[in-house]
Amino acid sequence: MIRYSTFALAIALTVISLVLVLVSPWFWLAVVFFGFFAVIGIRDVRQKRHAILRNYPVLGNLRWIFEAIRPEIRQYLLEGDSDKEPFSRDDRSLVYQRSKGVEDKRPFGTRVDVYAAGYSWMTHSVLARSDLPWDCRVKIGNDACKQPYDASILNISAMSFGALSANAISALNKGAKMGGFAHDTGEGGISCHHRKGGGDLIYEIGSGYFGCRNDDGTFSAEKFAFQAKDPQVKMIEIKLSQGAKPGHGGMLPASKISKEIAEARGIPMNKDCLSPATHSKFTTPLEFVHFLQELRELSGGKPVGFKLCVGHRREFMCMVKAMLETGIVPDFIVVDGKEGGTGAAPLEFADHIGMPLVEGLTFVVNTLVGAGLRDQIKIGAAGKLVTAFDIARTFALGADWVNSARGFMFSIGCVQAQACHTNHCPVGITTQDKLRQRALDVENKSRRVASFHKNTLKAVAEMIGAAGLGGPEELQPKHLMIRQKSGETISGARIYLKMKPGALIDDEVEIFSESYRVPWNNARTDSFRPFEGMESLEYN
Repeated sequence: MIRYSTFALAIALTVISLVLVLVSPWFWLAVVFFGFFAVIGIRDVRQKRHAILRNYPVLGNLRWIFEAIRPEIRQYLLEGDSDKEPFSRDDRSLVYQRSKGVEDKRPFGTRVDVYAAGYSWMTHSVLARSDLPWDCRVKIGNDACKQPYDASILNISAMSFGALSANAISALNKGAKMGGFAHDTGEGGISCHHRKGGGDLIYEIGSGYFGCRNDDGTFSAEKFAFQAKDPQVKMIEIKLSQGAKPGHGGMLPASKISKEIAEARGIPMNKDCLSPATHSKFTTPLEFVHFLQELRELSGGKPVGFKLCVGHRREFMCMVKAMLETGIVPDFIVVDGKEGGTGAAPLEFADHIGMPLVEGLTFVVNTLVGAGLRDQIKIGAAGKLVTAFDIARTFALGADWVNSARGFMFSIGCVQAQACHTNHCPVGITTQDKLRQRALDVENKSRRVASFHKNTLKAVAEMIGAAGLGGPEELQPKHLMIRQKSGETISGARIYLKMKPGALIDDEVEIFSESYRVPWNNARTDSFRPFEGMESLEYN
């Protein structure tokens, strides 16, 4: 309750000053002075627009004072050491502007060093277009799918109830309903707060099988079918790994498990909840694709796919070979880059485990093209995607749609306090503290979620139109230019080489790199392990 101390002190001093007026009329000055702050505190607690003010009445106003003089003091008071910034404050401000529907233009040119190594940009055309629709959709579902889903090209990435508060989940889902896009549940299951908003859901199945598990933690087909057949659930996604901590499980202590979390996950309240590092339902590539088929049938033919952060490339190729062998092809694959965020990841995992999105996405796209499966599988992408350029670049590398977590987090008021794991989130997003999450007003924030989605896609349409193209599907690596360390700028087409269709399954088709051929030849369908004697190969 320390956060209310300034407000409480103002009220107390106002009351004391009123009493002291009986001693001397000069204390009316103190009444006016302290009363002013007491009135501000009352206003802060009652207003619903700013979560910071509701949780930190009076004191929270300092944030807006600093922002008002930000251009002069930002280097010293706000940004500090730029290497320690969790995310660009300029990009976060851009999200705030788009979610509030205010002007997002800015003076004085670019905000980045255009001569720095790694700087990239999109090429534009003298025949730019301004007539492109912003609400582009992508149909997800191949011939085996009975209920294809017409998805937005920008959706909310996986964030579980439990990691996020009830109000945060409600605001995100209601915003998705208002804007006509999808909300990934995260592996924490479908809560009453997901259902309350009525927005389209992507039901994520993690290794804990939350919401569809037996008492011993194994997968329950009966419970899954009950969840998946809900009309609000549009797609089913198996989570193999997440970018922030691939190959790492998790533990939710019993002390943090509320009644609502227990109901959503199907777990007891008095026992620690384990999310294993691996799935118990399958151990081989063939078992994995058969599990995909089982989920497709149990859901009534809804789109089924999986999410992964690419690790051993050979293991993904094992899955692709199993698809070819069985004819069981998922409707979609979501590639999660290692730069993705989470509330609590081991530092070494966050920094040094997993493949970044650019490399992971190009690898998955090329493998599917080389195996002749690309036209049957839609590809989503996630991993620190916030701005219109982030999204356009991802389309140029082969994605069909993108998911964003931090962008939508910013839209509901995240200030990157980096207190996600403490239960003390100052804006009520990543906390189960009822009083703290009360600060997040669902009605207000849900409108911001829908506004961020709409205005971001409008910006994407403007960028695509500037390139003279007719839609996101026309973006190619050649539309990107990248500055090298030498200072030379080269086309993305020379960096992100494209596989020829069927190159992996037809020896007569030329393949551009042995880094694909070797792990493909070493991939098998009966095991994720390499063939005996092949462990020492350079390409994994």
